[in-house]
Formats: sequence, structure tokens, C-alpha cells
Amino acid sequence: MLKPILLVEDDRRDLELTLIALERSQLANDVVVVRDGAQALEYLRREGEHAQRDVGNPAVILLDLKLPKLTGLEVLREVRADASLRSVPVVMLTSSQEEADVVKSYELGVNAYVVKPVIFEQFVSAIADLGVFWAVLNEPPPGSLKAARRNG
Repeated sequence: MLKPILLVEDDRRDLELTLIALERSQLANDVVVVRDGAQALEYLRREGEHAQRDVGNPAVILLDLKLPKLTGLEVLREVRADASLRSVPVVMLTSSQEEADVVKSYELGVNAYVVKPVIFEQFVSAIADLGVFWAVLNEPPPGSLKAARRNG
């Protein structure tokens, strides 16, 4: 069973473009979409409307920086502070090229910081590459589902 990709995006246009790009990459992973930082944490912690979701962490979190309720940086801080979530790869997917945002993201433990390209085809290519890398190629930490299956 493939782990889902968690997409945290509030902008309707960016959400649609990201979903199109992930579809074109032909990944078999489900994509779970939440629209704000609070919903992201509820999903990850299996709380609120996500209390009944299947057990397990996503393959990767694609996290927008500027979100309502809790910012991407606040979500990242919470994820890295939680022992059960700490090893989940987080990719900051944002339009911000502000050096302070990049520095803070890496200080908080982001795995990658990707600035959304303005040109659609470049955006599709960037998202497809991200999806393939984190959902297929990346070697997960010991004890994860993928590593256990390979070694079993």
C-alpha cells in the first residue's frame, strides 16, 4: 500500500496546478488535500475530521508557506517537534523567494525548499520531479513501511 502525499495549499489556482502536475507524473499515491495549517496538523495527528483516517504518515508533505490559521513554518515546527512525525519529509512549496523564509525553513528542518515556477510547464515538471523523488526514489528512515517491506 502506497503512502499518500499530503498537499497543504490554500490558493485554489496553485492547488489545481499542483494536482494536475502530480497527475501528469503518473504517481500511484493518493493525494490528500488540506487548505490550512490547522487542518494539516489535524490530518497528521488523526484528530477532528481526520480522526478515522488510516494509521500512518504520508510519504511527503508538500507545504505552502503562507497559509491561514497556522503558517507553513508553524506547521513545520510542530511536525519536527512531534516524535511520531519528525521523520516525514517536508517540502516547502511556495512562491516566496525571501531569504528569511528560506533560512527559517531550513533552521526548522525542512527537507527541501522549492519556489513555485511561474511558467506552467516548469511548474508541472518541478512538481512531477518532487513527487517521484519523495514518493518513489527517496530512501525512508529505518522502520518505515517501505524499508520494512524491502528488508522483509
